[in-house]
Amino acid sequence: MKLDILVLASHPDDAELCAGGTIAAAIAQGKKVGIVDLTRGELGTRGTPETRAQEAQAAADILGISARENLGLPDGFFRNDREHQLPIIRAVRRYQPDIVLCNAIHDRHPDHGRGSQLASEACFLAGLRMIETLAEDGQPQAAWRPGRVYHFIQDRYIKPDFVVDISAHWETKRASVAAYGSQFNVAADGQPHTHISSPEFWHFMEGRAREFGHAIGVEFGEGFTVERPIGVRDLSGLF
Repeated sequence: MKLDILVLASHPDDAELCAGGTIAAAIAQGKKVGIVDLTRGELGTRGTPETRAQEAQAAADILGISARENLGLPDGFFRNDREHQLPIIRAVRRYQPDIVLCNAIHDRHPDHGRGSQLASEACFLAGLRMIETLAEDGQPQAAWRPGRVYHFIQDRYIKPDFVVDISAHWETKRASVAAYGSQFNVAADGQPHTHISSPEFWHFMEGRAREFGHAIGVEFGEGFTVERPIGVRDLSGLF
């Protein structure tokens, strides 16, 4: 299945939290979007890998994405090396995305910055035909390099290079995040309180979206950073 956009995220819920509105907007435009979670989030204080997998599927259904899979890399301990690059290279070649969205270049959680670099380098390496990988049917995969790699903004503020208007899709984003009840429900089975489980976190998420939206003159936005300049053919495409 060829995708227009592939999201490579360190943990289940990273994609929804940081790019859920952008994903929903793209799907509303007829784009095919998929998510590949690098880890199962097994080191998280709340929930289990099994419950998080169920929540990830529920969030995928809300967003209407075309594909979702989990690579099962070790949460907290994956590295930017050949062992961990190869599964991502296979995924990139399998889905052949034009655009890849991945984690913030640096953030509170070390997996985010590390996942960002891992995804970015794997996307480049996926375009080298001398790196051989096999598809699920055992056939050699063709080299494929995404045309653009963008990084979303997570807990720590990073000045965005561009902002996507998600005003019409804010409620869909909220619903996709809420699907992760084990993570964002303060009363979930008496589990320990975490950085993201309090009602205040929801205020933060909305405030960040309103801040980015305000910067471009809309109600809600999601910000991204780029690895190289974005080219336009017509200045009227900017607002």
